[in-house]
Amino acid sequence: MSYIKIALIVTVIAVSYSCKKYDHFELSRFIPPETCGGCHTEIYDQWKGSLHQQSHYDAIYREISLRDLKGLTDGDEIMEAESCVKCHTPVGFVTGNPMKTSNKEAGIPVIAKEGVQCDFCHSSTGARELYNAMMKLDPGHGESRPGIKRGPFKDSHSSYHETAYSEFHTESEICAVCHDVRHVVFGTRLETPYEEWKNSPYNSKDLQKRITCQGCHMYQRPGVPATGSTERPKNPGKASSDGPDRDHIYTHYFVGANTVIPSMIKNTAQYKMAEERLKNAAVLEISGMPAEGKIKITIKNTGAGHKIPTGLTNLRQVWLEIVITSPGGELLYSAGKLDSDGRLPKNTAVYNTVFGDGSGKPVMNLAKAREILSDRRIPPGGELSELIDAASFKGKSISVEARLFYRSAPQDEVDSVFGRGKIRIPAIEMARIKTTLAF
Repeated sequence: MSYIKIALIVTVIAVSYSCKKYDHFELSRFIPPETCGGCHTEIYDQWKGSLHQQSHYDAIYREISLRDLKGLTDGDEIMEAESCVKCHTPVGFVTGNPMKTSNKEAGIPVIAKEGVQCDFCHSSTGARELYNAMMKLDPGHGESRPGIKRGPFKDSHSSYHETAYSEFHTESEICAVCHDVRHVVFGTRLETPYEEWKNSPYNSKDLQKRITCQGCHMYQRPGVPATGSTERPKNPGKASSDGPDRDHIYTHYFVGANTVIPSMIKNTAQYKMAEERLKNAAVLEISGMPAEGKIKITIKNTGAGHKIPTGLTNLRQVWLEIVITSPGGELLYSAGKLDSDGRLPKNTAVYNTVFGDGSGKPVMNLAKAREILSDRRIPPGGELSELIDAASFKGKSISVEARLFYRSAPQDEVDSVFGRGKIRIPAIEMARIKTTLAF
């Protein structure tokens, strides 16, 4: 029997086992987001153009995932490469539209492509596992019999659908179901924002200090970054046009750190909110260590309830740009400055995760990720430092400037699928500091 046939058999068996962990429904049981927007107008408008709404259409995700699928022959790797749709097209996945990454558009009804949509989240009753989209669902039967919609209020009432309070919707676990991702065969932890939060100071037993995912990401609105380092004022208003006034309505912008998709779809508000969030996530400190002949630059994670960066951290890039000059402006040292093509020099301090193929070789394709070779990121409430050799500056007064940057993906990765210069990935300055040191 050929290797390819064996791989296909393994894939079929694995898919059969995997499907037991997921609910499956007729597409007709789900309600289009536009219907929900008829009453929940403000919430719908916030969701429209969010990264949740764009999760299926996200061009960076689509093209990189399709590229990574090409050429795979290992059944275990193919299964992982085909699994992205679970989170990016969840209603499509649970209704068989699509079942795999390579069939994202052919004949798929519009409602199946509406990303992480209203009826997916508000039909959820819990989770089988807190990763890989293993959500328990109980949708109604379409627009004529919408069934029960669940949310954070105990006194909700609707003349259209039944309502129920859901503690699950108020806790970080509902976010974990999709945002924590493990390789479907190897079990490698590919994305871990929930685990990072769970082990952080934000997951405090003191309820006055405890901040859930929703406590930041569903408090933010324009001008209110709502991070761990800023005020997080409540958002008073109505959940629906005819609903009661409430002291807080969870916002549905679902802002993270992504600026490239908002820039591509020209959603200026979403772009600015992501920028505001990034600028309130970390601070920098610089100190001289004359006795050791070193300069110490420290990054402190003051605002994120998870590591910086988080999510798909083999792709995400956080780095330091460092420039040291003499009093007269002569350049003495430089690191981390992007070139004209948007590429980083080799001497750059980059904070990310590197996955391996099981034999110590780094891989970018997550389908091949059998191990974690390194994970150097800034923990929530924690810090990381870089030391720069300052021996050559002895007896001098120098100016040291450090800037912390974030971008959603390396420019060369994006160029490899779209072509050089077709899409420019925004590099957002998160923090900056400049000081004078005497050695």
